[in-house]
Amino acid sequence: MKRRNVKHDDSSLDRKDRRAAGGGRKEGTRSPWWSKRGLLAAAAVCILVPVTYKIIPALIQDIIHTYRLSVPFFEDLSQPADFSLNHTINMYLTSEEGISLGVWHTVPESRWKEAQGKDLLWYQNTLNDGNPVFIYLHGNTGSRAAPHRVGVAKLLSALGYHVVVPDYRGFGDSTGEPTEPGLTTDAVHVYKWVKARSGDSLVVIWGHSLGTGVSSNTAVKLLEEGIVFDGVILEGAFNTDQQHLPYNMFSWYYWKFPGIMRLFSLLWEGKMPVFPTEHNLKKLKSPIVFLHAEDDHLVPIEIARRTYEVAAKAQSKDRVKLVTFDGSLGYLHNGLYRDPKLPGILKEFVKSL
Repeated sequence: MKRRNVKHDDSSLDRKDRRAAGGGRKEGTRSPWWSKRGLLAAAAVCILVPVTYKIIPALIQDIIHTYRLSVPFFEDLSQPADFSLNHTINMYLTSEEGISLGVWHTVPESRWKEAQGKDLLWYQNTLNDGNPVFIYLHGNTGSRAAPHRVGVAKLLSALGYHVVVPDYRGFGDSTGEPTEPGLTTDAVHVYKWVKARSGDSLVVIWGHSLGTGVSSNTAVKLLEEGIVFDGVILEGAFNTDQQHLPYNMFSWYYWKFPGIMRLFSLLWEGKMPVFPTEHNLKKLKSPIVFLHAEDDHLVPIEIARRTYEVAAKAQSKDRVKLVTFDGSLGYLHNGLYRDPKLPGILKEFVKSL
């Protein structure tokens, strides 16, 4: 029988022996190497964390804004006719450096035919035609194309009024990140833009939901300059003094990215919007009409009544009115524009100004 030649892998044995013999020396050399790496890592963290804290909010804003504009079925807000507003023009106003606001201007329905094919200059000149101008400051999330916002624009236009509807920064196709000071700055700019072109025409502010907070902030800001709104409509007004908001109302801007809300919550922890509506109402000098549905599911009617009392006490019940709508009508928070009595209420308010 032939004997098989069995080859022993001496090299592997030698390696094991060498590792056993020299193990102590290698462990001894590793310790200072890992210490150096640890120190380098700690130094990197100390440098990168503050830098990241500064740049991440802007980076997220850029990424999210780009994402929001690139959604395949994103509505084209530059074409208001697509939303059945055929006597409306789209424009962009710069409220401050780097902030572009998408804005719609709808002329009175009686000028529908005349408005066809007209340019921005023609629309701007119509603001001086003597008809009242409403600046509609809408609620949270979405854009100026939301159905109930289009419904308000149509209602006011049918009554013979101009309607200017801006999207705040971060909303719709407007640039920037939504913040309370930023939204107030945007509203102040839109108001001044309208007043510079509307001559002696009445300018009325209609705030809905979030827009009620923006409206009252804007009114107080302009009061510092001696400017008083001709009239104010507050629909579905919330009151942070009476109602706790458990979350950042601008969180929708970030939550399209999984994990962003949790990961970066600390970055906007100290940026919770305040909107001190009750405090502002004590300073307002403009006639006010509160509009509120009794079945409003976001702002209970009891809060609306208490908010109204604050405003009425600050002025008088002749200058401040509360109009409620029966809960059986099902208007909730966004549906008041459908009420058949609302046109008469609005005409009476405008007539009183």
